[in-house]
Amino acid sequence: MHNQEFDIKKVVDVLQGGGTILYPTDTIWGIGCDATNSRAVEKVYRLKERLVDKSLIILVSDLDMLQKYVKEVPEIVVELISSVSEPLTVIYPEACNLPKNVMAVNGSIAIRIPNHQFCQELLRAFGRPVTSTSANMSGAPNPHSFRVISEEVKKNADYIVPLEQDVISRPKPSSIVRIDESGEMHIVRN
Repeated sequence: MHNQEFDIKKVVDVLQGGGTILYPTDTIWGIGCDATNSRAVEKVYRLKERLVDKSLIILVSDLDMLQKYVKEVPEIVVELISSVSEPLTVIYPEACNLPKNVMAVNGSIAIRIPNHQFCQELLRAFGRPVTSTSANMSGAPNPHSFRVISEEVKKNADYIVPLEQDVISRPKPSSIVRIDESGEMHIVRN
């Protein structure tokens, strides 16, 4: 068993330095960086060989942090977030305080509040959102365990979190709902 406090501090140092991390999330293994640092976000796109027009999901610790990065959090979303137990990503129409390359071309942003001990500790210690894109090359299958992550991705990440590496996560990605400009909710992926 690793000393989790050491891990968190080490991971926060890497993120603050603009580095990328490979880490377990509430869904599958993810590639993370400081979502407010456009250079770090660029590194994630390069690592995944992903087109920059595909935006990234970001993780925040709670509603307070969420409200700093979107123009408005409709009441329906607050209720939904507090009532679901499954991972839920919400696409908000207007992001704020984030670099352009983390948002979609139309200025929207996909955000999840993970119900996952490590992610929560990391987000609270770091105090800023972290990207969460699947730890694979663009177009490759999602990694349901650390073992199936390609050597190339592992080699190019600045730090690999030494937790849950023998756990097989539920291979299902999060559900996704989109909020439109009028505050209406649409299911994108169930």
